[in-house]
Amino acid sequence: MRSLLILFFLLLSGCAQQSARDDSLYSDLGEQAGITRIVEGMLLNIAADPRIVRHFENIDIVRLRDKLVEQICVEAGGPCTYTGDSMAESHKGQNLTPSDFNALVENLQTAMSSQGVAMPAQNRLLARLAPMRAQVIDR
Repeated sequence: MRSLLILFFLLLSGCAQQSARDDSLYSDLGEQAGITRIVEGMLLNIAADPRIVRHFENIDIVRLRDKLVEQICVEAGGPCTYTGDSMAESHKGQNLTPSDFNALVENLQTAMSSQGVAMPAQNRLLARLAPMRAQVIDR
């Protein structure tokens, strides 16, 4: 589960850059309720993914869900505040690989698709999360 945080938060690295973004992505993701469904879907996908599920075995899944919702909300330009640890701190000692990160992204994309999020909106979110990759891999 800690790895899920690492991979997902890597995608969300711009959380501190919540400044003057418009909220159209937030709307395209279904606002708070839609983002919550996406995160829950992603976590369910990860639970069934033998490539990365081991990274989430000893994690407080409710807290993880809540922090991921906050982080995606911020990245999408929503009215949220991220209250979790930095990506580097969250993933310290996890030794995550690029393959782990890619698996998490695939699970996120599947969750967004299952919620009917259009591909352009998916790509916008992933572009905002991509800078987190460097903060998560091999920490």
